[in-house]
Amino acid sequence: MRHDVELHVNGLTTRHPVESRQLLVHYLRDTLGLTGTHVGCDSSNCGACTVLLDGVAVKSCTVFTAAVDGSEVLTVEGLASDGEMSPVQEGFRQCHGLQCGYCTPGMVVSATGLLLDSPQPTRAEIREGLEGNLCRCTGYQMIVESVTWAAEHGGPGPAARAHADRAEQAGQR
Repeated sequence: MRHDVELHVNGLTTRHPVESRQLLVHYLRDTLGLTGTHVGCDSSNCGACTVLLDGVAVKSCTVFTAAVDGSEVLTVEGLASDGEMSPVQEGFRQCHGLQCGYCTPGMVVSATGLLLDSPQPTRAEIREGLEGNLCRCTGYQMIVESVTWAAEHGGPGPAARAHADRAEQAGQR
């Protein structure tokens, strides 16, 4: 069965017919071409597919696209603002919070969601906030440093704040 779905992705309205069983990760990657949202495990264990859905970090491999009709979605591609990386993206660059980079989009989006909810998290809160994201390369120390840097240099960033504000105004956050 197909459903006509309207989503607001990275601030833009999208409208497409989707199959009932289509996962949001596949809609973002295959329909919209937003390949920064990775498919890492197909079992919701790795967090590489994390996006902000109505201001909350979710694993997009666990969400049916048809079920979130009318929602606000923010992907890693939408975090930059006016050509400038978000503080979280910049934090990962400044503090070397990535190696192979496969987990990085999910880590960055999860950290952004964390900073929306907790602007000055402790290191323990950062570790807890990212526990649904797996990294096989870094050992996490530099990732924690990256999020700490972001918290001290602007938090989630303007695009994420605008996304969360739109979701809140729509009564979805």
